[in-house]
Amino acid sequence: MDHEHCSKERSASLDLLLRFQRLLVSKLYPGDCVGQVPNTYSPDLLGIGSLLKKYTALLCTHIGDILPVATSIASTSHRHFAEVSYVVDGDLTGILLPELVVSVVLLLSKNAGLMQEAGAIPLLAGLLEHLDRFDHLAPGKERDDNEDLAWPGIMGSFFTGQSCRNNEEVTLIRKADLENHNKDGGFWTVIDGKVYDIKDFQTQSLTGGSIL
Repeated sequence: MDHEHCSKERSASLDLLLRFQRLLVSKLYPGDCVGQVPNTYSPDLLGIGSLLKKYTALLCTHIGDILPVATSIASTSHRHFAEVSYVVDGDLTGILLPELVVSVVLLLSKNAGLMQEAGAIPLLAGLLEHLDRFDHLAPGKERDDNEDLAWPGIMGSFFTGQSCRNNEEVTLIRKADLENHNKDGGFWTVIDGKVYDIKDFQTQSLTGGSIL
């Protein structure tokens, strides 16, 4: 029954659109034409780029109509959000858009000039506000944001653990204590009058100890 439900959810027209989208991307991918003169594109490539822009415009128009309605319904409750997310996931928004975005980023890394000529990227940028409004309704968004903003190994515990220390006695550290501690191999630093131990972060940092 699950298989039958999935096959009904993915309609023949949606499969056709997905295949057409992949065909456009494959035609624009440089492949064996890497050695071509920069900034010179064949009429065929420019035509396919124009077709990609038209396709992206139609897709963005559909998604731009769907997402505000989906956001309005999803804001009612967590259950409504789950149901709407399930519907959106099976729609053009959940099937065509993610692969198109990844494909455009790939093409941009391979041939930025051609993608700028095609002009499809600004159309996708117009969806960011709609997508952001819908994503903000997701349960657990605040926790996910904190994890995304946290530094690995240090700031994650800072967000969750430091607030419970506010009532503890404050330890005063003199400048000489800090200098002696750092001479012995420690790594204390002062920010806005507070001393932080960033020794653990130093071992994880990609920037190196000199910048820290």
